[in-house]
Amino acid sequence: MKPVVLVPDYSAFLTEVKGRIQSARLSAGRAVNRELVMLYWEIGRGIVEKQAAVGWGESVVERLSADLRAEFPDMRGFSISNIWRMRQMFQTFNTPDFLAQFARESGGTAGSEVILAQAVRELASAIPWGHHVEILNKLTEPAPRLYYLKATAKFGWSRAVLLNQIKAQAYERAKAEKKTHNFAAALPEHFAEQADEMLKSRYNLEFLGIARPMKERELEERLIGRLQQFILELGYGFCFVGRQYRLALGAKEYFVDLLFYHRFLKALVAFDLKVVAFEPEFAGKMDFYLNLLNEKERAPDDRPSIGIILCAEKDDVEVEFALKSKGNPIGVAEYRMQSKLPAEFKGKLPTAKQLADVVREILPGKARPRG
Repeated sequence: MKPVVLVPDYSAFLTEVKGRIQSARLSAGRAVNRELVMLYWEIGRGIVEKQAAVGWGESVVERLSADLRAEFPDMRGFSISNIWRMRQMFQTFNTPDFLAQFARESGGTAGSEVILAQAVRELASAIPWGHHVEILNKLTEPAPRLYYLKATAKFGWSRAVLLNQIKAQAYERAKAEKKTHNFAAALPEHFAEQADEMLKSRYNLEFLGIARPMKERELEERLIGRLQQFILELGYGFCFVGRQYRLALGAKEYFVDLLFYHRFLKALVAFDLKVVAFEPEFAGKMDFYLNLLNEKERAPDDRPSIGIILCAEKDDVEVEFALKSKGNPIGVAEYRMQSKLPAEFKGKLPTAKQLADVVREILPGKARPRG
């Protein structure tokens, strides 16, 4: 065996070459995916147009499948069901409803259907075929379909992450729920927008299987025990750093419940877990932790650290006032343990509106009572 000869700067050169190879492989994979989806798009378009123009029936799909598999035996993807999906993809993304939804979200106009169709085609080409299959099979309305297409293209969601987001009703939550944070005041505009997209208003923790009161340490232990599922719920880009992460200041020690690093934000993200309703002092504690993280843990090229207070419930007005004076970016979110009431309570509890009406009658003009 020949001795290893030390070459000046070789390690740095090798690291650079490996990075370029990985980047080239990723770019090649994306190019192959784009061409495949565009091929499927054109096959679907051809079938739809021929059926409309010359009256082809449904049997043409079966015949086309047999002929293509005979001609290209080494290629996968030409099954009868997959060719039907090609037709479905083209037809779905070219309906007036879908194009109108795309126009509303993109600032397009009703008179630019051709341009809109081209833009939709470009968006579709950025999504792997397997993701298209899931979106077409599991969703029916234009708005959620477009939401998950855009999110997948923007954040690079894997198929597993996409399925988890659909199951967790990410679209419904993004549409209906207000996010509470001070990102716009604490961060540069572009970074604030990215941080807002990272944060959810509510996190679904049903996978923990908890239906009873618990202590904060137990919640933390359950989340660590189901870390993969928790990261899927957090969203793409989160990397786990540690639990009860130690921060020292002089002779004293402080501990962050859960610490993550977000690959795309390039920032540390600290979670403070609370099993009670939000209290204003929680914001002060998180602000202090973020100061320590920025001083002691933040790398020179990292962006400012972000804090997320995950609590049982929150009052948006109270959160807004609590965050007004905080210089660090902090978001406050709720978690949900159960999506539905136990069967024995169905129909027996008042709605949120009914409770709010009662409180207004009892305490007119006063702040909400604390439980």
